[in-house]
Amino acid sequence: MQSELPQAEPFRIKVIEPLKIISRKERERKIKEAGYNLFRLKAEDVYIDLMTDSGTSAMSSHQWAGIMMGDESYAGCRGFEKLKLSVKDVLGFNYVMPTHQGRPAENFLFQTLLKKGDVVPFNVPFDSTEAHVMVNGATPVECVCEEGYNPQAIHPFKGNIDLDKLRAVIEKEGQDKIPLIMLTITNNTGGGQPVSMANMRDVKQLAEESGIAVYFDAARCAENAYFIQQREEGYANKSVAEILKEQFYYSDGCTFSCKKDALVNIGGLIGTNDKDLYDRIVPLMILYEGYITYGGMAGRDVEALAIGLHEMIDDEYIAYRVRQVERLGKMINDNGIKTVLPIGGHAVFVDAAAFFPHIPQSQFPAEALAVELYKEAGIRSIGLGALAFMKENQETGEIIYPKMELLRLAIPRRVYTDNHMRVVSEALKRIYDRRDQINGLRIVSAPPMLKHFTSVLKPLNADHA
Repeated sequence: MQSELPQAEPFRIKVIEPLKIISRKERERKIKEAGYNLFRLKAEDVYIDLMTDSGTSAMSSHQWAGIMMGDESYAGCRGFEKLKLSVKDVLGFNYVMPTHQGRPAENFLFQTLLKKGDVVPFNVPFDSTEAHVMVNGATPVECVCEEGYNPQAIHPFKGNIDLDKLRAVIEKEGQDKIPLIMLTITNNTGGGQPVSMANMRDVKQLAEESGIAVYFDAARCAENAYFIQQREEGYANKSVAEILKEQFYYSDGCTFSCKKDALVNIGGLIGTNDKDLYDRIVPLMILYEGYITYGGMAGRDVEALAIGLHEMIDDEYIAYRVRQVERLGKMINDNGIKTVLPIGGHAVFVDAAAFFPHIPQSQFPAEALAVELYKEAGIRSIGLGALAFMKENQETGEIIYPKMELLRLAIPRRVYTDNHMRVVSEALKRIYDRRDQINGLRIVSAPPMLKHFTSVLKPLNADHA
């Protein structure tokens, strides 16, 4: 019997963008000029850009055709009617409020539902989500299962909420102080790890018993549905589309940065079946984003989003997408480098603490690795460790470090080939072979919140540089 043919990309390439790689000497100069912060680099000085999968997808020929058909009417554009139908068909929500990306969606939801002193349980919030909760006077509380904090633990759903932790928060704070529970699917901060359908069902049941709403951070909901299809009993013969819609059945609504799974370069939304919430948010949308039928986007981008929501649930596409990430993870693991396991849906998360055991979190090992990866091969990545998530105890002044120190290699959708992934793997191996020669970084300047975006850093052994 012949073996099956290898699986290739379920698309062919019609347009290319030339890439160039500048010399190592130039890269060393560029990163120094950028304050050793990869956010501050010019994109033209990057060879392979794995900083984020947000807004970096390659759109399809159907989406580009939709762009040309876009209706730029201020109110009631054709694209909005298509978007409403797509949201209803794919996500199951009757009310949709488009925004220009996920952050205003978070801001409108939390500004409407939260008051000072409230508590919001999560599995784990991402950086901007956490910040939006805090600026609205509330406190985010992590309730992820303990396996979610162990990079090497093999568990199919490390993004699950620990129900005992969640009950403890509800009992301690009281339901009046908890306006909503939020599940991040997949759990980005924890390594792109999925949440099981059973866990969503149990969280929703517990929330209903306590009179609390459940909302999803749905940025990577299609990848989450794929993992359920592959890993959870009873779902192997269901399509990603069927699974995704069932996921949202266990929520009251969602915020959605559509720049991730929905395959657009700009766009977001709030989806809900709560007419009262919709009516309360609409004035904020008009004030901050524009009219409710375009939500801060051009009409052509609304059109592309309506198409992208359907493309993200194509079974062949999503299988290819996740498997490319898995292949990169396997190549890295085969070189003896530890990552968060199992490999996540949108990114490989390298365990920077294990990579650099001699660099303490106070010296930002994830950022040190990101800097070295750029110098080695022109690859841009992002540290998601101490610099992004450390907090200061307001009473004692003690710095509280996150439980994991990770370097994220986020793979843009339909953009890079497996040969690009091989370059990434080989570059990491070269750094790993000389890891003992690399030192940490210190902060020169940084804002009080979301430090990793704009801070200026310096190598600890280069005060003269």
